[in-house]
Amino acid sequence: MTSPLAGLLVLDFTTLLPGPLAALMLAEAGAEVVKIERPPVGDEMRTYEPRWGADSTNFALLNRGKASVALDLKDPAQKARLAPLLARADIIIEQFRPGVMDRLGLGYEAVSKINPRVIYCAITGYGQTGPKRDVAGHDLNYIGDVGLLALGSGAPGHPVIPPALVADIAAGSYPAFMNILLAVIARQSTGRGSYLDVAMTDNIFPFMYWAIGKALGTGEWAGNATDLVTGGTPRYHLFPAEDGRLVAVAAIEQKFWENFCALIDLDPVLRDDRVDPGATTAGIAAILRTKPGAHWQAVFAGKDCCCSVVATLREAMEDPHVAARGLFRGTVSGTGTTLPALPVPVLPVFRGAGGDKPAPALGADTDRLMPCQP
Repeated sequence: MTSPLAGLLVLDFTTLLPGPLAALMLAEAGAEVVKIERPPVGDEMRTYEPRWGADSTNFALLNRGKASVALDLKDPAQKARLAPLLARADIIIEQFRPGVMDRLGLGYEAVSKINPRVIYCAITGYGQTGPKRDVAGHDLNYIGDVGLLALGSGAPGHPVIPPALVADIAAGSYPAFMNILLAVIARQSTGRGSYLDVAMTDNIFPFMYWAIGKALGTGEWAGNATDLVTGGTPRYHLFPAEDGRLVAVAAIEQKFWENFCALIDLDPVLRDDRVDPGATTAGIAAILRTKPGAHWQAVFAGKDCCCSVVATLREAMEDPHVAARGLFRGTVSGTGTTLPALPVPVLPVFRGAGGDKPAPALGADTDRLMPCQP
């Protein structure tokens, strides 16, 4: 199948994570993505550790297959060189605070006058409107502000920072990608582009549907690790094994719960977890910490109980299942070596051959894409 976004031009003014990942997914689906970077450093992600040649591995993973032009957008002469690209761009993605692109003369109103078909996606923490629109923040602030962090922040005195960047990726990159595709479809019938206000905090709320439903249905508000999917029940809990490996028990449904209880030989008195959930939890914990993780992995193997031993990242990436699925088949080239490419949720049928693609050097495509006028 031909890549569905082949022929579309994307101008990516973003840095770090949310916008670059959204643009990476567009590139993987066939779009031509051009990063607009400010010299002399470019995207700040280039400076991160660990290094991989002149840039960072993070930058390479997030920007594979893109082009780069280096421009100081505050310099009128340099900004003027953008005009041909702006006129034919299908999609623009920016990640500045509200109003910055307008002040540069590159906001949606200005660009749409010369290119009414442009789809203009602005990614911010709090959106283009509202009292918090100009507030600076990062992922931890966003998930804290909307109540997600309060539902599972660890034991009192030992707060836990979630390892997944939910706001940046799940509430930023993915909604941007999704809405850009919707706008592309809409443009096929209207002939016009659109302005997309992607606010990461807005898009976190669906992840708490269960807590919102509980509050609306009962008037009770979920607390820190008090409910079904946050460890408030022995049926959905993390238990340490003898060697410190964690056992993930997710035996929510009764048939899985009964299988799990039988496999670990839990005292029949404790199997009805409605009677004394705390006692049941303690009983399971006492059993699971008597044997190492490998023992429990073998016990659960092939059994319908929704229980497993938590894998390390290395174990996960080396898992035969991951290899069979071809998740890391693509590569990023550079510095004489290659890296496995970052898997993205664009199915292979829409990506064609993943192949090897480099991340761009800063400004590598400036003269090719924006030749100086004589």
